[in-house]
Order: sequence, then C-alpha cells, then structure tokens
Amino acid sequence: MQKLTPGMKNLIGNNLGYVATVDENGDPDIGPKMSITVLDDSHLMYYERTARQTLHNLRANGKLVIAVADLKTKKGYRFHGPVTLHEGMDDPIYARAIEYADAHQLKHPAVVPVMEITRIDWLDAGPKAGTIYSQD
Repeated sequence: MQKLTPGMKNLIGNNLGYVATVDENGDPDIGPKMSITVLDDSHLMYYERTARQTLHNLRANGKLVIAVADLKTKKGYRFHGPVTLHEGMDDPIYARAIEYADAHQLKHPAVVPVMEITRIDWLDAGPKAGTIYSQD
C-alpha cells in the first residue's frame, strides 16, 4: 500500500481527476469524476453516479487508475490500485456518502468505489512523465 503525501492530497482536493478502467475485452474507458477525495493516507474514493461503463468495468475486474494534474504547474500523479465497491445503507462508507449528498443537495451515488493505492506514477511534464513514483 502506498501513502499519499500532503502535496498529493492538496492536488487531489483542488483539481479535477479522471478515472480509467478497462472492460473484459481490454477496451479502455475514461471519464472525469468531480467527487474524487482522499479517504485516508492510502485510499481514494469517489461517488459513482452514472453507474454505466465505469461501474460495469469495476464490477468485472476491480481495476482502477485515477489521474489528477494541475494545469498551471504541469504537475500531477496517476494512482493505481484495486477497488472495493461500497453500496447499501448498511455499509458505513456508503451511508456517509448518502448523508453528505443529502446535506449538499447532490444526487445519490449508485456505489462508492474505494481504491487501495498500490502504485503512483509521475504525470509531470518533462522527463519524469509516466515514470513510477512508488509501488508495492
């Protein structure tokens, strides 16, 4: 399990992130998720609201990549890891997401994917781009 630095947490909290998955045929899918947040030092989560291709892919193989970058500084990271899907009011993470959505008049998520970060890549412009920052 990899640990997020304070700088990574700040980047995630202040920029739009994209999630990427692959289906059972190896076809990629990518989309922006405005709800990506830090759950703790080693986990990221977001609210899966559309419940279409991305959710289908997560149910099929549980693999997720989240990319977040800052356009101004041209720095960013790509986070990799397996996902656990949280759903149903008996799940504390899902229940907390519903409470937050209700308090902020947001659409309820279908599920809340939580990624355990096992690898982090650099997304900085220049020679480090795409190289491994750290991994298990």
